[in-house]
Formats: sequence, C-alpha cells, structure tokens
Amino acid sequence: MSGKTLMLLPGTCCDWQTNFEIVIPALSEKYHLICVNYDGFDGNDTIFNDMLTITGKIEEYVMDHHNGRVYGALGSSLGSSFVGQLMMRKNIHIDHAIFGSPDLDQCGIVQAKLQTMLFVPILTGTAKKKYRRKLLKKMLMRFLEMDEKSAEKFMECFSKFRPESIRNEYYSDLLTWLDEDINVEGTKAHFIYARKIGKKYLMRYKRYFHDPDIREFEMQHEQWLFGDMGLSEQVLNAIDEFMVIEAK
Repeated sequence: MSGKTLMLLPGTCCDWQTNFEIVIPALSEKYHLICVNYDGFDGNDTIFNDMLTITGKIEEYVMDHHNGRVYGALGSSLGSSFVGQLMMRKNIHIDHAIFGSPDLDQCGIVQAKLQTMLFVPILTGTAKKKYRRKLLKKMLMRFLEMDEKSAEKFMECFSKFRPESIRNEYYSDLLTWLDEDINVEGTKAHFIYARKIGKKYLMRYKRYFHDPDIREFEMQHEQWLFGDMGLSEQVLNAIDEFMVIEAK
C-alpha cells in the first residue's frame, strides 16, 4: 500500500482478473495496484455504455480516492485507449502512461458499425458453440501464441459477459479518437511494442504521442500476458524501468 500507484486497465471483453492474472503477484510486490473493471465486465448487472462514459468514471474514482493523480497507468490493448484518453483530457494526472501493444484503431460511424457487425458475433456466438469454441481456441493459440490455459480463460470471458456490453465496448472504442502529437507536461508515454503485430502500429504510436518511449519485444499482441513467463519477465523489467524515469 505504500508503493507507487499503478492502475491496470484490461483489454477488450476482459476483466482485470483474467487479463493480468499471471503478472499480478509480481506487480503487487512493488506497486500499489488499482485494478479496474468496467461496467458490464465487473460481475454486476451493468452494461458497458461507451468509452467516454467509462473514462469519466475512472477519472472520478482517481480524483476521489487518489487526489487526482496516479504514478502509472498500464493499459492492455483496448485498455490503452483509456490511458490515452485519460492523458489527453488532463482531468487527472498520470506520470507514466504505459500502453500495452494497442492497435489504436479509429474510424467513422459506418466503418465502425460494419466492423462491429462482423467481429462481435464471432466472439459471442463462437464461444458458446462447442465445435466453434474449439476452433476459436486453436486460433488464439496459433495467432496470438497463447498457451492452452490462457486461451481457455479468454474463451470464458467471451461467453460470460453480455453481448450488449461487448458490442458497445468494441464499437465505441473505434469512435473514440485521439489527438495527434499528445504532449502533457509531467507525463511520459511508454509503449510495449510487439514487433509481430506490424510496423504500421509503431507509426501510430509516434503519430499520436509526442516523443514516446518505445520498447520493442519479439512477440505477438500482448503475448507477455498469455503464459510465456520469459516474455513476462522481460516486460515487467521494462515497466520497472518506466516507473523510475523522471517524467518531464
């Protein structure tokens, strides 16, 4: 409880318990963790509304419980969209904004609706049908290089959360834009860049954030959270380095 505050924000269709399970023990030894679950993904009878509504709730919590400031905020995938919004809006202060290999996709309403119509049924429908569930699990293990245990945990997320929340989360993330060259005094943007996702994402990081600190890892999207303990150790070491850099 006396350590530096580090807020953890999970990715698409996840709670923090699933997303950060394998690294919570190591992080909690050093940091005072603030573990965030969004409406619709918190085990209560709620529905995820939209990204900006949830961003406002996070800001309100930090203002009420942490005097409007956290030392670090680590977003996994979609969780990085929240980190970017929190940094850009300047309603609270984050010394170290840490982005976990996000795609930072942004598009218009028509494209967002089409992507949502295609993507969300794959998650919500496939996870509930035995033969499709098996196929999706294999895809997660192959393309995201998850171990079997991690793939099964994420499959459970796809089936236990309400489709309305998953749909709203995915759709509103595409419509929640970031400014270019975001530069906040006293805040440093750090990126965990997974090389295997492609260079176009690296270009986005440099486009949206001023002089970001980018650490490259030979891995798939957020693979350090999916059971590879060697990768986990590498990224955890990088997070420790982020958290001692003086934010200017």
